[in-house]
Amino acid sequence: MERIKQKKTGKPDRILLAAVLVLTVSGLVILFSASSYNGSVRFGDPAYYFKKQLFAAALGLLVMYGVSRIDYHCFLALAPWAYLLSLILSTAVLFAGQEINGSRRWLSLGPLSFQPSEFAKVAVILFLAWQIGRTKGDTSHIWIMCRTMLTLFPVVGLVGSNNLSTAVIILGTGGLLIFVSNPRYLPFVGMGAAAAAFITVFLAAESYRLERLAIWRDPEKYEKGFQTIQGLYAIGSGGLFGRGLGSSLQKLGFVPEAQNDMIFSVICEELGLAGAGCLLMVFALLLWRLCVNASHCRDLEGALISAGIMGHLAIQVILNIAVVTNTIPNTGITLPFISYGGTSVVFLLAEMGLALSVSSSRK
Repeated sequence: MERIKQKKTGKPDRILLAAVLVLTVSGLVILFSASSYNGSVRFGDPAYYFKKQLFAAALGLLVMYGVSRIDYHCFLALAPWAYLLSLILSTAVLFAGQEINGSRRWLSLGPLSFQPSEFAKVAVILFLAWQIGRTKGDTSHIWIMCRTMLTLFPVVGLVGSNNLSTAVIILGTGGLLIFVSNPRYLPFVGMGAAAAAFITVFLAAESYRLERLAIWRDPEKYEKGFQTIQGLYAIGSGGLFGRGLGSSLQKLGFVPEAQNDMIFSVICEELGLAGAGCLLMVFALLLWRLCVNASHCRDLEGALISAGIMGHLAIQVILNIAVVTNTIPNTGITLPFISYGGTSVVFLLAEMGLALSVSSSRK
């Protein structure tokens, strides 16, 4: 009860807030440039995707402000219910989900579509922080580690059935939270080996996953490697300073869905290595502030929330850039704050509100 009654003792992290605002505004500008051609061809409006993203960003900023003004312990009290709701929504999307581009990942709410997997990311962070924080004994005990990991499997299985990339992010975030709360290192060697074995079996279970591996190894040999090749052309043609904002050639139908997971290739083409580097520096600044806030938090739960958000963002940014540069097989992961996706932006900004609330109570 003392933790719930704890008052905020400081102001939100202004550097963290500034980084979030820079990424949000930059994302809108970059998205307008990357999506203008597809918007004109498909909907007769170059600003079609931009308008929808602008509405989602405005809503997300309001949510971020509201969440940042509330003590994060209040959200921890609701964490079990949030996790249960994520399981219900992830199950519902399997039976009543809306199929877009061959993937059943959305639930329709009237004129709006909602992606439950984005809510599951936030719910898992809160639930694991609540669960580990309630452990009164030694968090290094192997049973506590196994119990915590087992609670992840239901949501990872449901989400992974139609969205493998998000399931990987959730699993990685959960593993990071267990690592942060555990003073030992050796058990994680075994966990890493088990995870590698699981991923190997999981990839071999479906032929299309093995096909993605083959495309990754030799994209020129397969028709589905066209997107990867065109993305690499875009990156290479940008040079040091790029062609200029709005001057990309590869987005003119050569890079499919340029406003989604391949948007980093358009950034490299239009803004060059210098522009892409500046964007990555802002991401690094954001992750650094989340790490600082986790290190200086007054309680374990707050530290885990901040570390979980940091892990989620770091994993998603690294995987997206690795896919675009063909370092790993294509997984369909979007770039946070930049790629098109209303649900993603709203929940990302809600996470930032949680991080700001945590930073208000740091030492």
